[in-house]
Amino acid sequence: MIKLISNFVINRKGVKDSEEIVRRIYGTVSSIVGICLNVLLFVGKYIAGMLSGSVAIMADAFNNLSDAGSSFITLIGFRFAGKKPDMDHPFGHGRFEYISGFVVSMLILTMGIELIKTAIKKIVKPKPVEVEMLTIAILVISILVKLYMVYYNKKIGDKIKSSAMKATAMDSLGDVVATSVVLVATIVMEVTGVNLDGYLGVAVALFVLYAGFSAAKETIGTLLGKSPDPEFVKAIKDIVMDHDKIVGIHDMIVHDYGPGRVMVSLHAEVPGDGDIYELHDAIDHIERELTERLGCNAVIHMDPIETDNEVVNQLKCKVEDGVKLLIDGASIHDFRVVQGPSRTNLIFDVAIPYTVKENDDHVKERICKMVQIIDSNYFAVVTVDRYSVTH
Repeated sequence: MIKLISNFVINRKGVKDSEEIVRRIYGTVSSIVGICLNVLLFVGKYIAGMLSGSVAIMADAFNNLSDAGSSFITLIGFRFAGKKPDMDHPFGHGRFEYISGFVVSMLILTMGIELIKTAIKKIVKPKPVEVEMLTIAILVISILVKLYMVYYNKKIGDKIKSSAMKATAMDSLGDVVATSVVLVATIVMEVTGVNLDGYLGVAVALFVLYAGFSAAKETIGTLLGKSPDPEFVKAIKDIVMDHDKIVGIHDMIVHDYGPGRVMVSLHAEVPGDGDIYELHDAIDHIERELTERLGCNAVIHMDPIETDNEVVNQLKCKVEDGVKLLIDGASIHDFRVVQGPSRTNLIFDVAIPYTVKENDDHVKERICKMVQIIDSNYFAVVTVDRYSVTH
């Protein structure tokens, strides 16, 4: 249904080739459908709760009402995220979508806490529940509707890479479990007379809290600048290194300003004796290729290095081998040899993982000692770079 409605809107607007607008249409349609379905579920469960006298069903009804509010927040997030860049926000407003996803996760956590309070009250003061076929039918229909919402929110969330929709999918999954538990507890109570409503309510609330925590972790990580997807990083490296003018790359940085607004910067090592115009043309071509194939804006800094000096190349290999023995996962780049009257400076950068607990000064000290073992006249001038293990 979501796909049909979205495609209808896309065809009417004639924006098939605009990935950003198509993405916003999918998110908007999904949010509006979510609001409508959650309002209908609230009305149905509220009626069922009034008929049966079940506090659990009434709480579940208001849970759906809060879900409608979550979908409304997600809708607002898509609208604001789609705003064009302006003077105050030159990279657009895409991160607003992450903020809306965070707000949804906070609502999930709040609902989980309220469910625990309600469940504990029901354990302390259990109340009988009158079971009617209409009540059971409404709960079963609610579960089926929520399963559909899990499916379309997850599928569309993956399709348009929306953390807000993925958070909504987790919320809907929590609702499926919550309503299922309410249904089972209602039937068990009718058949055996044993009231498990409160105890199962605590279990449901813990599941809802876990769903909210997982959703919050993902959105907060993105807002704080988490490491980029390893597959995305690998794709960048493969595209850049596929060009014969490039000898190596380093200092890659990926900035995420929202879905479809990814900025990439990196240093590309090129032969120092190459034609500057040809090399510049190659760099321009790579930047355009990255934009076309990966949908990111790329800026590449050109680093000329010596490639035909056998002495320098052998010395670099020795130093790199020594660095790798000292620190697991380390590598070197920007290697230069500057000869002086009394000593020879080996100037280079060392990239080490954040997982290495050793401080940078100690790393430099150990590398300097290692270099002097190679030759006492060598002096290392080291700059330490930290990188995520996903790189």
